[in-house]
Amino acid sequence: MSTRRKALAGNGRSDWYTRMNETSSVSDGALTLRFWGVRGSTPVSGPDFVEFGGNTPCLEVRCGERLFVIDAGSGIGPFGRNDIEKLPQEIDLLFSHLHLDHTAGLPFFKPVVFDASRTIHTYCGNLDGACAGEALGRLFSPPLFPVELDVLPCSIEHHGFKAGETLSFADGSRVDTILLNHPQGSVGYRFEHGGKRLCVISDIEHSDPWPDAALLDFVRDADLVVYDGMFTEGEYCRCQGWGHSTWQKGVELAQAANAKALAIIHLHPAHTDAQLRQVEADMQAAMPASFIARERQSVDVGAVMTSARPQLALALTA
Repeated sequence: MSTRRKALAGNGRSDWYTRMNETSSVSDGALTLRFWGVRGSTPVSGPDFVEFGGNTPCLEVRCGERLFVIDAGSGIGPFGRNDIEKLPQEIDLLFSHLHLDHTAGLPFFKPVVFDASRTIHTYCGNLDGACAGEALGRLFSPPLFPVELDVLPCSIEHHGFKAGETLSFADGSRVDTILLNHPQGSVGYRFEHGGKRLCVISDIEHSDPWPDAALLDFVRDADLVVYDGMFTEGEYCRCQGWGHSTWQKGVELAQAANAKALAIIHLHPAHTDAQLRQVEADMQAAMPASFIARERQSVDVGAVMTSARPQLALALTA
C-alpha cells in the first residue's frame, strides 16, 4: 500500500519533578514529556555516552492521553519499539525543522510504519507554509536512500503551516508555535494542559540583545522550558551562525521569563557523560531547577519537586 502525501494549509515555581525510568511513570491526565533522543547533529555510541544517550532528537509529549511527537531523529526508533501499546492509530509528528538529525529516523519508526492501518501526520512550519513532503521525498529516495517512503505500508499525510500560527486539531487540541533563529528556520512549540505549560525551544541560536522579546513572551511562566544548549561558551565563539546556543543563554531566558524549570537538549555529539555531568553541576549552581536531559527520562511537567540534583541521583541508581 502506498503512503499518501497530502499538503494541507496550516492553522492550524522552583518546584518541579523529573524522573528517569525504563518506562514512563507519570500522573494520569498530566502534561508529560519523555526524551527519546537528546543529541544534536549525529548519533553517537560507546562507553562515554551511556548516561545521557546517543540518539538524535525525538520527544514524546502527552497532554493526558493525547500524544504529540516532536521530531524524527534516531530516537524515534526506540520510541516506536517501546511505546507501541500506547500509540494511537493516527500520530501527529511535529517537526522543528527538516535537517537530517531531526528527520533521518522516520522510516525506522517501527512497527508504526509497517502498519497499514496507521497514519502519520507530519507538521512543518519553517518553510513559509510549505509542507515537508517534497523535502522528505528527496531525502528518502535513491541515491540517498534505497527506497522511497511510498513503499511503507502506513499512510503519511503532510501538513504545512507558518511558524507563529496556532495549530488547531480536529479533537480541539491546540499547540502554539514560534519561529526560531536557525539556518532555514526552526519552530518552537508550546503545550498547555491541566494548568501546566511546556515550551520546547530547539533548534535556536541566541540573539543580541538577549533574551529576544517575542521568545521571552512565548515562554513566560512556563513550568518547563526545553532549550538547545549544544555548545559551551568557548565552542560557541568558533561556531557563531551555526544555529545553536549555550546552557547559559537557556538559564538567562528561563530566569527572565519566570520559568520554573529548564532542560537542556541537542547535546554536542563529542560531549561525554563526564563532561555533561560537570556542565549540569555548573548549570544547577546558577539555576537549581535545571538539568541536562537524558535519553528515556520522563518528566511530569509542573509536579512538585524542590531540587533537580537529588531526584536525578535517585533515578540513575534505580
